[in-house]
Formats: sequence, structure tokens, C-alpha cells
Amino acid sequence: MHGVDVALIAPDMGAMLELKIIPVTPFQQNCSLLYDTETMKGVLIDPGGEVDRLRAKLQEFGVTLTEIWLTHGHLDHAGGADQLREETGVPVIGPHKDDQFWMDEIGDHWARYGHPGMGRAVVPDRYLDEGDQLKLGDITFDVSHTPGHTPGHVVIHNQDMKIAFVGDVLFEGSIGRTDFPKGNHAQLIDSIKTKLFPLGDEMRFVPGHGNMSTFGQERRHNPFVGEGATSGPNTSGPG
Repeated sequence: MHGVDVALIAPDMGAMLELKIIPVTPFQQNCSLLYDTETMKGVLIDPGGEVDRLRAKLQEFGVTLTEIWLTHGHLDHAGGADQLREETGVPVIGPHKDDQFWMDEIGDHWARYGHPGMGRAVVPDRYLDEGDQLKLGDITFDVSHTPGHTPGHVVIHNQDMKIAFVGDVLFEGSIGRTDFPKGNHAQLIDSIKTKLFPLGDEMRFVPGHGNMSTFGQERRHNPFVGEGATSGPNTSGPG
């Protein structure tokens, strides 16, 4: 996915957020810049790397960063969080504590992929769990613990704006890989079917890689988890 702009409106509150999707790192991971158009305060969701580029985007759009939210601990999602926290003083929030073993090894993992210095280890200021909430201005986002791709994966969503940030749980036409350490295919399918699809067919989602989709589209047509699914576990691709 190239850079994408999406306006998010909560009709009952008269609030509006702007979403800028900024692919980063050699894995083209979808980092989301989400901000309040009135206050110009915002969050970065899954800043996996290329911190200089993300900082430039904050300046370009005139956004003051208030928090960093992480869906899971993989290098391409969490690799830039510690540097951004050091530079801005904002807290890193999420994922669930069960992903700390991934976040401890971010620097080593980037070096193994041939990109030393792309990211570094991070310990969040606050872990997230099922039922927790996050705030951006007056807008509340709910948190669902969605293990399977990683044990500590979370999804961040808002029902009024019909938007979810799903990390590497679900993609347009695919699902997250479960062949990494502590991955679990049965858990992943359960997370999608019991935590995501019940949020409604109209719920749009930003995946960790590739194009946005809706839960309805994936429930009907996704070959791994949709109606009449015939594919087994996903064992290839960046997520």
C-alpha cells in the first residue's frame, strides 16, 4: 500500500480524526498516523522503523505526537518505538505483555535481516489486555487481545468510526503467519472469528501490510477464514 489518507468521523460526537497510512521499513509495514483535526494531537500506531521519515511526516502535517500504540512486538511493527519515545518523551503503550520476548530481540532480528540499526528493543510504558481502552482526545478506542500470530497481539478499534488496527492478524485475502515462535493457528482463527468478525461487516481495518479491507469482505471471501475457507495456515509473506 502506498500512503493513504482516510477521514474518520464519529457522527454522534461531531468529532473527526484523520488517518495517514505510512508504509515503513523494507517490509512496507503500514504505520498509522492518527490525529484529531481540531487539536492536531495524534498517535503513531506500529512505528516499525524509519524514524526520520515518521518525524518528517509529523512535521509535514503539523501533528504533535502524544502516544505510541503497538499491536504486537515484531521488529517491523515496534522497531522505531523506543527511539521515538526517546526523542519525544511520549509513552509507548501496548501490546500485551506476552510479546515482550519479541520486543527484547528487535535489534538482533533487524541485524539478521541485514538491516542493523533499523530498530531497537523496547519495553512499553504500559501493556494492554482484553477490555482496556485508549484515548485520542475525546475518542475512545477499545482493545481486544488477539493471540495467534504472536501470543501478545492486540487489536485496537472504534465502533463509532468503524475502524480497526489489526496488525498482522488479518489481511485482505489472507491471515497472519503462525509459523513463528509461539504462533498458534487455531488461536489465530479463534481470534478472528470471535473477536474481529463480531465487530460487524462494515468495520474497516488497517492491516500490517497491504490494502485496507472490511471484516464483511473477509468473512465472505477470505480463503483462510471466510465462509467456505479451504486454505490451511499461512506460512509465507511479511505477516
